[in-house]
Amino acid sequence: MGQRPDPRDRRNAVTCGGCLLSAVGALVATLVWAASPRTARHLGGGFEGEGTDYGAVLVELPLVALAGALPPAFLSLVIAYLVGRRSDLHG
Repeated sequence: MGQRPDPRDRRNAVTCGGCLLSAVGALVATLVWAASPRTARHLGGGFEGEGTDYGAVLVELPLVALAGALPPAFLSLVIAYLVGRRSDLHG
């Protein structure tokens, strides 16, 4: 008969998928933030850059990237834990 797949392979695949989801989440969150009217108001600037608030980039951009990356990472961590736990119970 067929050989059973190694449960670590499944857990590694879920973990790799979680990393990809986190990267996509961070990218999408950053793009949505950059396209928002609030960001355009801060970074739109006036004549010769007057009124441009670079503090919005320095403070908000890292937080937006983290907010986009952390939920998928946490979800994949939970799924990897459950997949590993299930394979330990059945194997």
